[in-house]
Amino acid sequence: MAETHHFDVARLFGVKDFTAVVTGGGTGIGLMATQALAANGAKVYITGRRTDALETAAKTHRPSSSGGQIIPIGPCDVTSKDDLERLVKDLGEKEKYIDLLVCNAGVSGPKAEPDTGHAGDLKEKLWHNESVDQWQDTYKTDVTSVYFTTVAFLPLLQAGIRPKGNLEPFAPSVITISSMSGIMRDAQGHFSYNTAKGATVHLTKLMSSEFQKAGIRVNSIAPGYFPSEMTVKESDDRQKSHMPPEKIREKGHVPIQRAGREEEMGMTVLYLAKNQYVNGEIIAVDGGVLNELGGR
Repeated sequence: MAETHHFDVARLFGVKDFTAVVTGGGTGIGLMATQALAANGAKVYITGRRTDALETAAKTHRPSSSGGQIIPIGPCDVTSKDDLERLVKDLGEKEKYIDLLVCNAGVSGPKAEPDTGHAGDLKEKLWHNESVDQWQDTYKTDVTSVYFTTVAFLPLLQAGIRPKGNLEPFAPSVITISSMSGIMRDAQGHFSYNTAKGATVHLTKLMSSEFQKAGIRVNSIAPGYFPSEMTVKESDDRQKSHMPPEKIREKGHVPIQRAGREEEMGMTVLYLAKNQYVNGEIIAVDGGVLNELGGR
């Protein structure tokens, strides 16, 4: 039975002594996840294609207390099995196990608005503004790489199964970053991206079911509008992006009338990292958008 002190927030959501890996950890949602974990005691390895972004993020956002760390590793292109094998080998020489893998790296893909009811005009717009290669590249980064990144790290994740204090054996976990776009029925002009993120959602469920045999949990966060290089196309000198509230209000389908706060993403990451009773879930953090645009 739980005593009252067992509900202390540090006990519930602290990740002291955790070792985590975050792909695309130098900017956007990946950096938010990294900060949340490091601020609460975790050693976080961040990887991505741009070494400069990783090093800047690690240097600029080093936690001032808590004992957490942000450590660049790589570079790594998650669409390359060779890069992934090299990353796992390098990390395996530093750590005996990891507790958490956050598969965050992704791309937005081509955009073409289906904003006409005239079939000829609709074909013209979609046919000429999107290519097969763009679709394949989007799927390769947003879905295929999530699968192979997770598979590559399975041994290091399983090695992290061990008792945590007086609790039951700890189950390491994977958090995939999907999107509200993979759940809604509105294409948003991003047919390839929304389709890919829908596949990420289903992939998460498949991996959760199959990998629980290995003692590993898999869940997904489906973000709404959060500031990132993907959503606003740039970062500042601290690898941070800004999304003005008026840009969100212009969309007309965000009930909370603002972008998600970085801390709100961090809360969700910590919840999924620590709650052993959650497996195979897709948690939308979208400010109520799916109430307006509908999901499955």
